[in-house]
Amino acid sequence: MIRQLYLSSATVATTLMADPAVARCWAAPSALRKFRVSGLAGHLAGQILQVVPVLDEQPPGTRPISLIDHYRRSTWTDGDIDSALNTGIRDSGEQLAAVGLARLNEQTGAALAELRQRLPGEPADRVIQLPWGPWALSLDDFLATRLLELAVHCDDLAVSVGVATPALPQPALETALDLLCRWAESRHGATALLRTFSRAERAPARIAAL
Repeated sequence: MIRQLYLSSATVATTLMADPAVARCWAAPSALRKFRVSGLAGHLAGQILQVVPVLDEQPPGTRPISLIDHYRRSTWTDGDIDSALNTGIRDSGEQLAAVGLARLNEQTGAALAELRQRLPGEPADRVIQLPWGPWALSLDDFLATRLLELAVHCDDLAVSVGVATPALPQPALETALDLLCRWAESRHGATALLRTFSRAERAPARIAAL
């Protein structure tokens, strides 16, 4: 199921990137600090473009870790936007965007078409090696992380160019929210989440997952 949800969410992202507002705002600052719209669009496209080479690699031969362990090991979640890793993420988005929006959309559409053909045929227990971390994930967990990125950055890009945030399929949105809640609980504790959702007078100031 996660594979189809990922593909559906990727389709929403490509439709957003084709909106004329993205072209009009291409060189403008985005809603994210130190990210231009071009780099943000490149980063969003990367959540589709990066999956094909990941599939091309041979399975790593190591056991996959859990999603929560994956986020615990991911130093980009530390909130420092000037860290080497977060700076590299912005630079990578700009590098993808350097071909221009029209070409970027062509590349992203071609990658999505390939993934529609390949993902349904991948083994249910397929394990992949992350290109940026020395650990492995199951393919389905990797796609869940990409789905979350698509959900978050579709909102970022829509806000940046002044259009309505596109609606993801409800099961895809629920998957993204579930992952955010699980990670937020891991970072802040279940009581903090419970109070935030039910008791404003006792809610902590911040329970952000990312």
